[in-house]
Amino acid sequence: MSGRDFYAQDASARASWRLAVLMGANSRTYKFALGHALLEFGGQGQESVPLAEFAAAYSLALVRHCAQNPQAPQAEKLGENDFLTIAAQEGAGTLETGRPTERLLAAAVRSMPTMVMQKFHNLRGDTKVPHTFYQLVGTGRHRVVQLTPDLLQLARSEQAAALTAELGSRWNIVETSFVAGIGRSLIEEGVLIDWDTLQLTDRRRRRSVTGIVEATTGFQHGRCLICGDALGKSDDIAVDHVFPFSLMRRFGSVGSWHGPDLDALWNLAPAHATCNGTKSDRLPRPLELVRLAVRNEAIMQSPHPLRRTLQLSLSNALPDRRAPSWSDFLQAVQTTV
Repeated sequence: MSGRDFYAQDASARASWRLAVLMGANSRTYKFALGHALLEFGGQGQESVPLAEFAAAYSLALVRHCAQNPQAPQAEKLGENDFLTIAAQEGAGTLETGRPTERLLAAAVRSMPTMVMQKFHNLRGDTKVPHTFYQLVGTGRHRVVQLTPDLLQLARSEQAAALTAELGSRWNIVETSFVAGIGRSLIEEGVLIDWDTLQLTDRRRRRSVTGIVEATTGFQHGRCLICGDALGKSDDIAVDHVFPFSLMRRFGSVGSWHGPDLDALWNLAPAHATCNGTKSDRLPRPLELVRLAVRNEAIMQSPHPLRRTLQLSLSNALPDRRAPSWSDFLQAVQTTV
């Protein structure tokens, strides 16, 4: 699935936002801090924000993450004037007062217009998302970030909380892949599911990365895999085994289960708890399999490690064969059952 195909399923500003946040290339984490600031000011209904005020929110969000995890690959050598170097040096003072230091703010105001603000809307392959969410106008001290009507509507919509959670989840995933050693294991082995916490976990160190729901909902356009309706802010959400896990126990009791691991990411999908409870242990219906194939194809367009996790399933989960697509893979599982 291409970004164009993902957008075609829900031709909206919301899909454009998810393309930028979930599927764009990530050599650093600047765009997540920018996205955080956009949702923050958009949620307040501000149509126009002075660049310095916008840069303050951006810098503070980045410094808070810098205190926990690297914001660029650890193998990358940062220069003294690099913004991340300045953010690290000014981090303690920023966190102590709850606002960026003068030096950090000046660096953000200087670098943002020529760096992250030029790249946020870009995707891999020199393409851009169909909608834009801001524009920078004015010069010098009078520069202003104007939020577009699409961003304002998104930031105040019913799915705003989900979009914020998805952005935070993707930020955590990218940070984890930047950590020395962990990044290699994620690329080689993918992520593991911790069912006690519903977290995606690094296999080698059993380190929690992010929640399953937050990491995958956006690739389903924020919709329940079973009924297809939106997953609302107040809805009780469950993680559904699309092919019921009971199949592994059932076949195990009479011989052995010859299919793939049903506790893996490819078979797990956020759903309304009521839909999940009604579905119980029944086999997936054709439309649910179509939705799962499309969702998995969308995840395959995201950067590591979710993409790698599904690549491993697609390559190795079926005995003695490799499925060419998720539709073929799911049909093979259905045949096995």
